[in-house]
Amino acid sequence: MEGIMRGQLLNSKRIVVKIGTSSLTHDNGNTNLDKMEKLARVLTDLNHQGKEIILVSSGAIGTGSRRIGLTERPQELEMKQATAAIGQAILMQIYEKFFAEYNQVIAQVLLTKDVIEDSIKNQNAKNTLFALLKLGVIPIINENDCISTAQIEGYRFGDNDTLSAMVAQLVDADLLILLTDIDGLYTDNPKVNKEATLIKTVEEITPEIEGLGKDTGSQFGTGGMTTKITAAKIAKENQTHTVVALGDDTRVLYDILEGKEVGTWFIGK
Repeated sequence: MEGIMRGQLLNSKRIVVKIGTSSLTHDNGNTNLDKMEKLARVLTDLNHQGKEIILVSSGAIGTGSRRIGLTERPQELEMKQATAAIGQAILMQIYEKFFAEYNQVIAQVLLTKDVIEDSIKNQNAKNTLFALLKLGVIPIINENDCISTAQIEGYRFGDNDTLSAMVAQLVDADLLILLTDIDGLYTDNPKVNKEATLIKTVEEITPEIEGLGKDTGSQFGTGGMTTKITAAKIAKENQTHTVVALGDDTRVLYDILEGKEVGTWFIGK
């Protein structure tokens, strides 16, 4: 029955894909080039199928931290801003290299909270994204960490799960896909409780569902399951479906769009 219901996802045209720091790096924090290359290939292929793809990519602070020899996420605000500036340039250089192998044009779009909240800036951002999609370009979005101190200091609004949901609202996306280091929402933390079971479908985000979120972000990232539930809740306001899935193999994107029962599907409509 669920497989039939997930058939709704086959018709998704405009898709926001968010990939977290933990899905872009090795366990030691170094950039996982193999995974980034495969992500570029899959997203380009989906674009060739006629899908409109927007990528929200984390990893700037983590990448910048590793480049200057740090072993964990910095705590000082100035260091977070500095490592974000270093890391964002590196990430875009890597993305450009891999997407160019498939002749796919990409664009960097850095957003801040005020862009989403201010009506004029909001419309300008929307116009830019729609123009890029019309050109067949894949926008790669991150929050502008260098000036958006709210995100760097860890306020809820600033995590990229929430950002991706707001981007989905901004462009009226059909589907939001959150790729992470766990294969969906569980009844308990599966890394601690071996008897925890995967919740395949969430029709309504109740207080009980919200209570299942545990902040288990990686040492270089900011998000946990709590922020993914929040993102799904925001997306649902715009009747956008959300799927939270394991990002180890980016081909999972094909499975999701074929309506297969992978990850947790938060029903949007």
